Amino acid sequence: MMKRSFDMVVSFIFFILLLPIFIAFFFWVILDSPGGAFYKQKRVGKNGKDFSLLKFRTMYTGSDFKGLLTIGTHDHRITGAGKFLRRYKLDELPQLYNVFKGDMSIVGPRPEVRKYVDLYDSEQLKVLNVRPGLTDYASLEYIDENKILGKSHDPEQVYIHEIMPEKLKLNLKYIKEQSFIVDIKIILRTLTSIFTS
Repeated sequence: MMKRSFDMVVSFIFFILLLPIFIAFFFWVILDSPGGAFYKQKRVGKNGKDFSLLKFRTMYTGSDFKGLLTIGTHDHRITGAGKFLRRYKLDELPQLYNVFKGDMSIVGPRPEVRKYVDLYDSEQLKVLNVRPGLTDYASLEYIDENKILGKSHDPEQVYIHEIMPEKLKLNLKYIKEQSFIVDIKIILRTLTSIFTS
């Protein structure tokens, strides 16, 4: 209950404080390339329930049909505005709405698409026992995931067989250790990593 109250209060406060930035990004995205300002993608949430994850659109419309993974730092599908937003993780800001709504938490395992969740074993499926989050141990460990994938000849296989299992181990580690203090530490580490990247 305390975690949910914390999520609601923090997401609301940050949304209000960042509203001018939201508005600026909104117009930048729609003026930079054809299409809407936001991108919605179905992700798997708590108890295996699908929800619509919200982001600022950083790719040209229809790019998701060419693959779910972002490959490297020079993916031709990414727009000019998108390169900046992705570099500083600012495309994730609209997920404050997902947090306030209750689909997500500030801290928790990053939500995955159904295609990859269907590959989880029984132990890995335990990550669906909690609300997914904006950040956690795995987000910090793999903050440069797209660069790693960009160096691979078969990015999807590397993701499925190497990166995803390690991220899930870290997700499960977070679930075992989660507490208010742990969440605060992860939030501070996340902010530090973003501003020093």
